[in-house]
Amino acid sequence: MIWSQTLLMMVALLAVQFAIGLPVAFAFLGANLIGAWIFLGGEAGLVQLVRNASGSVNSFALAPIPLFILMGELLFHTGLAYRAIDAIEKLLVRLPARLACVTVVGGTAFAALSGSSIANTAMLGGTLSQDMLRRGYSPTLTFGPAMAVGGIAVLIPPSALAVMLGSLSGISITQLLIGGIFPGMLMAVGFLLFVILTAVVSPSSAPREDKAEVLSARERLVPFFRDVVPLSGIFVAVIGGMLGGFATPTEAAALGSAASLIATIVYRKLTFSNLVISLMETAKVSISILFIIVASVTFSQILSFSGATSGFMSVVREVDASPMMLVLAMLGIILVLGCLIDQISIMMITLPFFMPIAHSAGIEPVWLGLMMLVAIELGLLTPPFGLLLMVMQGASRETPLLHIYKAAIPFILIELGVLILMFLVPELTMFLPSLVD
Repeated sequence: MIWSQTLLMMVALLAVQFAIGLPVAFAFLGANLIGAWIFLGGEAGLVQLVRNASGSVNSFALAPIPLFILMGELLFHTGLAYRAIDAIEKLLVRLPARLACVTVVGGTAFAALSGSSIANTAMLGGTLSQDMLRRGYSPTLTFGPAMAVGGIAVLIPPSALAVMLGSLSGISITQLLIGGIFPGMLMAVGFLLFVILTAVVSPSSAPREDKAEVLSARERLVPFFRDVVPLSGIFVAVIGGMLGGFATPTEAAALGSAASLIATIVYRKLTFSNLVISLMETAKVSISILFIIVASVTFSQILSFSGATSGFMSVVREVDASPMMLVLAMLGIILVLGCLIDQISIMMITLPFFMPIAHSAGIEPVWLGLMMLVAIELGLLTPPFGLLLMVMQGASRETPLLHIYKAAIPFILIELGVLILMFLVPELTMFLPSLVD
């Protein structure tokens, strides 16, 4: 079987299983079973599949995934995340479109503590967005910020997706985590400026409130220093450990989890019930991610052993495209796939081809990896099947999906602008990763 037929067969197997609604991990496992039997030698191939399963998750580099997830689950289920957002709301009372600004700032803060896009958007969509809807905010300011800052969790540490990308691609996990801070914060600033400018240019999109006259300076500052500043120390501990070079990603994740647990105890919010819920949710999400990594390793091996990877690379070499054109093509493929399938599937499908091409063309892997993360994050917002669009629609069932699509468009454009800046000025992207040995 020639390589193109192999590639077509494997992709078709995945497409059929996706179409019938199988979860990502099971779809790839099904394709792997058939591929291993055909290309890895029947029963010997299935034995190799089992070996791959054991070896792929027996890696210390994957330990940050459950630890980062635990950080967010603890803060979410104990209610500390809600307290922090309430404190931020009191601090921003004088800004136009106050609740939309709170969504951006508070959502970014929670992204820096949780690493969960879905939890971020679900929390904001079920609280602040519903409040804005009742107060008469426009759909763009009501739904857009909650979806957009949810995606920031893909970039800002702790990001389980960045750890997964680094593990599957061989890119430095530490540099990916540190490097995601710049584009994430740049997006947050862009979102905040857009919200404020929209409220100033179109006052009807965000009704003014008189709450600023009610709260004194003490009432605004005390909750911030009580409920936000101590929690920000968790983020500083995680990032400072990696930047200072005295903590690996795993050690930094362990430090962050311990700090989150201590915070819930100090604030007297930890109970046996919410601890059990946090641990159970962490286990569910972590097992799902590790299951997908198991499937990804065998999928990559089948493509390599069957000649599909080398055949595809030979076609790329014949095209003789420049490294920059190759990067544009890769990002374009990810953006198109992001409209149709989920982010983990995108990584699993593209990395077996993209990374060998990047190495052969001399493309800086950290720079490419960070841009891939931004492009993958864009897929969370792009119609028709962006995951965060579906989460927001679930949180606000009375709102037509078309209105949610329209609300996401300005924020998609802002994220595209950040991606273009990262492409045109690689030095900005690589400044923070260069500080890490």
